[in-house]
Amino acid sequence: MIKVADTAKNQVSQLMTMDGFDPNIDYVRVGVKSGGCSGLSYELNFDKNKDDNDKVFEHNGIKIVVNKKSFLYLIGTTLEYSGGLNGKGFVFKNPNASRTCGCGESFSL
Repeated sequence: MIKVADTAKNQVSQLMTMDGFDPNIDYVRVGVKSGGCSGLSYELNFDKNKDDNDKVFEHNGIKIVVNKKSFLYLIGTTLEYSGGLNGKGFVFKNPNASRTCGCGESFSL
């Protein structure tokens, strides 16, 4: 399962609405791709559709889709939002990551 913290829920809902998506029916698509300073990086987009190979979760009122390959890297991850002095944006708290980069946008296992 992928979880959504309260801080991320509020921000996701606002951004989805601003981008023409409905947070009640549309999805947050989370994924992993090769790249970044630690080897793998996170992807976060909005989507109106889900694919047959997607895993679908709902947590804290947010619907999340992730492809099966990315899901293996993201099991147990929590999506958070940070608005602190060190920058603001979405943060992935991934218990599977053995190493992350300083910006938190990439990781390795």
